[in-house]
Formats: sequence, structure tokens, C-alpha cells
Amino acid sequence: MSAIRLLVLGDVRLRGRAHGYQVRNDLEFWGAHEWSTAKPGSIYHALKQLAKQGLLLAHDTAPSTAGGPPRTEYEITEAGGAEFFRLLRHALTATQEKQELLTAAIGFLVDLPRDEAVELLRQRVAALEGWRQEVTRNWAPDNSVPQEWGHIGEIMKLWVHTADSDAAWARELIARLEAGAFVMAGEGERDLSVLSDGRPG
Repeated sequence: MSAIRLLVLGDVRLRGRAHGYQVRNDLEFWGAHEWSTAKPGSIYHALKQLAKQGLLLAHDTAPSTAGGPPRTEYEITEAGGAEFFRLLRHALTATQEKQELLTAAIGFLVDLPRDEAVELLRQRVAALEGWRQEVTRNWAPDNSVPQEWGHIGEIMKLWVHTADSDAAWARELIARLEAGAFVMAGEGERDLSVLSDGRPG
């Protein structure tokens, strides 16, 4: 699953209404072009595809006063909002997806109620613990890798290390959320300083 759908839907939802250049600027402001597939071409393609799928509503605007061509502005539909939250919940609990999907989801974590965010992260920890148990059923990380496995045994070490570090991070985030970190959905106004121009479209 690609992170770009989550990023684009989440950004348009946050802005209320946005044109492609604003979405591109926001994603670049977040560094998404460095850690995901969110490049300019893919961003504009995603906007058009999401509109075709009924997840965004496209509005043609008047030409700019500077003489530029008209821009298409997008706003999220009810179906798009549902898809955004489906992707967000999936990204927080899925442990076999690319790292960019989880990274994108953390950017929108505060769009969830606190209790739900904590519960989803607990599900992530449980899934990671289950995966670790499955890996270590045939190999104990405290023991040396059996000689016949050779360098392939290093894969087991990598999987266990990744599961342990991911779970430790999630537990720490759960603790911070339970201690009141961040302003979550339903607790106050969304912080719009995360937008490239500091305000919604």
C-alpha cells in the first residue's frame, strides 16, 4: 500500500480545500519527497485519481489575477474521509508494510481520538510480539546462529531487532499519549503550523 494516498487525502482534509501546488508544497515541507514516493508527478497523478474515484471533489477556479491558467482545487468527500481514516488505522497497525506508510500515518496521528490512537498502537505492539514469537520459534536470538544457516541467519537477527525496536518505539509513544502529549482529535483546534504556509487553503 502506497503512502501517497494517505498523504494527499490527509493534506487536502487538513486544508479543507487545496490546489495541487499547495499539496505539493506541504508534502515537500514535511520532507515526504525524501522518505516516500511523493514526487511532484505522483502527487498530481494521485489528486486526479482520487477525484476519479470520488474520494476528492475537483473544483475549477478562475484564472489567477497574475494571468496564470485556472487551477483545480480539491476538497475531500465523505467517502474520501472514510478512506483516509481506513488508511490511517491500517498504517498504524500493519507491521509488514513499507516504513513510509507508518511515517505518513504518524503525521496524521493527532487526527484520531487519544483512546483510539493508543488502542491502535497497542494492536501494533501485539502484532510485533506475535511476529517475533513466530521468528524465534526456530531460532533463539540469545544463541548463536546455527552454522548451517550461514549468513542467512542474519535475516533472523534483523527481523527480531526490527520487531523489538518498532515495539519499543510504539510503547514509548503510547506512554506519551497516555501522559497527555499532543492535542488529539476532539481536544482542541488542529495545529496548522504543519502546513507550508501555516494556514488552510
